[in-house]
Amino acid sequence: MSIKLRLIVMNFFQFFIWGSWLITIGAYWFQTLPKLYPAIDPATHSSVWTGSAFGALFSTMGIASLFMPALLGIIADKWINAEKLYGICHILGAVTLFTMPMVKDPATMFVVLLINMCFYMPTLALSITVAYTALKNKGKDVVINYPPIRVFGTIGFIAALWTVSLLHFETSANQFYVASAASLFLGLYAFSLPKCPPQLGLKQNKSIVDVLGFTSFSLFKDRKMALFFIFAMLLGAALQLTNAYGDTFLHDFATVDKYKDLTAVKYPAIIMSISQISETLFILAIPLFLRRFGIKYVMFFSMVAWVFRFGLFAYGNPGDGLWMIILSCIVYGMAFDFFNISGSLFVETQSDPAIRASTQGLFMMMTNGFGAVIGSSVSGVILQKYFTHPDNSKDWYGIWMAFAGYALVIAIIFLLVFKHRHDPNAIKNIHADTVLINE
Repeated sequence: MSIKLRLIVMNFFQFFIWGSWLITIGAYWFQTLPKLYPAIDPATHSSVWTGSAFGALFSTMGIASLFMPALLGIIADKWINAEKLYGICHILGAVTLFTMPMVKDPATMFVVLLINMCFYMPTLALSITVAYTALKNKGKDVVINYPPIRVFGTIGFIAALWTVSLLHFETSANQFYVASAASLFLGLYAFSLPKCPPQLGLKQNKSIVDVLGFTSFSLFKDRKMALFFIFAMLLGAALQLTNAYGDTFLHDFATVDKYKDLTAVKYPAIIMSISQISETLFILAIPLFLRRFGIKYVMFFSMVAWVFRFGLFAYGNPGDGLWMIILSCIVYGMAFDFFNISGSLFVETQSDPAIRASTQGLFMMMTNGFGAVIGSSVSGVILQKYFTHPDNSKDWYGIWMAFAGYALVIAIIFLLVFKHRHDPNAIKNIHADTVLINE
């Protein structure tokens, strides 16, 4: 098997695991768990399966992203082959995913999913390390050869959504068994990947502060960079909103007689997969937009796209409003990719070469770490307090309009306070490794 094909298999299953449950766990939480385990909170006299508890559950990705990628990065640099550590993480992740259907209360589910995220989130970076090392050892140019390999990660995510949806596992615990099986396969498969030994000789003169990337925090002294990272965190929160509630929103139409038999309600994960398909298309347009408008306005376009993403959901429905839901999924490609890729390029062009890698790590921490925690936790509390009816049904119009208003306020403030002069020469050469690390 060629090295490219072996890495394609790795990337496909890397994101197949995540796609098996990330978008559909909300439907399982709100629709299935209250029926299986109808516990009542004695303080509020309502179901324990609340929006605020779900928001806390979704924050596990952000909590794990705050420390685990850096910690396991040190281990891979100093003691254990990256491909072996990668395999161990996925095998342990398979165990935790397999136990998820056995959980009967929110607190235990939070702990189990947090443990799973502590194993999974570091594999995003480890998979890149393994791929780059393997390609370079074979004399391949990563800029040319890695992007078409990484695309299969998005294809894997889409394939997982379709698998779970077509098997009618969206509201079932079986979604975790699908993810567990894929994780176990990838964990075992990882031990057959090319060797990626520790690079102790390259790291031995660096302090622990350097390895963890803490030196990049000095960038907060620069007003422009400080503002950039703050907005990165706020937009990272927006990403969690759509991941957490998109599939659940479509599932709730099953309670409405005129919509319950429509395809979009029966297979909502397939509809949501349009968002990932859109990503693969918008990424091709980014170089053109960057050359024409510059990073500031490309990021602004991303923020406006978030407004349309949420606003179209507010007015859409699976019937005559299905076109709005589909358009919202198409807009998602711009909302997600324009922000992540242009943000990564901004870091690449603005930071000192000596701390460029750690600055990319800081960007990831602000979006997938702090942004994810804030977005998940705060949205869960707000949804439960202001947009949940006494019968536990949701005011989805109000929810999506509130999220749209949030994105609009961020966009306006960003346009007014973020000052950056566009330099076309700074982005003339776009490096694929910088682009794809932050997808």
